[in-house]
Amino acid sequence: MAIYAIGDLQGCYDELCRLLDKIGYDPAVDKLWFCGDLVSRGPQSLETLRFVKSLGKSAKVVLGNHDLHLLALAHGIDRSSNSESLYPVLEAHDRDPLLGWLLQRPLLHYSRKHKALLVHAGIHPRWDLRQAQRLAGEVETVLRGENPEKFFNKMYGNKPARWSDDLTGGKRLRCITNIFTRMRYLAAGDKLDFVANGPPRQYVRKGLMPWFQLEAALDPAIRVYFGHWSTLPVGCYGRFFALDGGAVWGGHLVALRIDYESEDWFFVDSHTRRPIDPSD
Repeated sequence: MAIYAIGDLQGCYDELCRLLDKIGYDPAVDKLWFCGDLVSRGPQSLETLRFVKSLGKSAKVVLGNHDLHLLALAHGIDRSSNSESLYPVLEAHDRDPLLGWLLQRPLLHYSRKHKALLVHAGIHPRWDLRQAQRLAGEVETVLRGENPEKFFNKMYGNKPARWSDDLTGGKRLRCITNIFTRMRYLAAGDKLDFVANGPPRQYVRKGLMPWFQLEAALDPAIRVYFGHWSTLPVGCYGRFFALDGGAVWGGHLVALRIDYESEDWFFVDSHTRRPIDPSD
């Protein structure tokens, strides 16, 4: 049995199929961890969603910001210009079971056995595992409740830009969601910056720090696997593993085997549509 963590799919179903061929994926025994953003921008969001759902318990999926946007659209709320690629999902005959399944996905997945944490964008450096699980649970409870549209109606926005245990209501849920699904940089005083989205070298003089470079409250034995940041070079940053190779932008779809100490990376190139070696 093998466990592979896979970067943002964003509707790149053909690339996913080729990646699974490359790693020799066996659905009878292997497990796949998807770091969110299954849908949006790419040409095959519907096919991607159907396939990942069909994997059942063989797949672990956390919600990304684009997945949440799809769910908001399904609940009648559209506050983004990135919606056109999602219409095939909304118009599909099986949209209800697909979206019902997606609505049940968590913001965080943790394996005690492997001391491995899966999130879409990141985990706040001031949160330990127990706090992160509890806060993710707050949002998940509302998503799975009777009126998730109330959450989606307040989900969009960049404020509050600092986490505080004293936050309440919609502001609290928005801040938690933004940290798990949109975070890249923090400024002085742990202020979230949602404008900067390039590689770290562009922001050295602006006082911004990638969230994973700040001192973390998380147990140092825990490895964190995340996506969301396509301009951040794929790779290992200490115990933090960046998996978004920008497949939807013509980059790479990435898989990393995580169930043993050796780091085994696999890439599929979206430009040439052929498997490549990590050294390329």
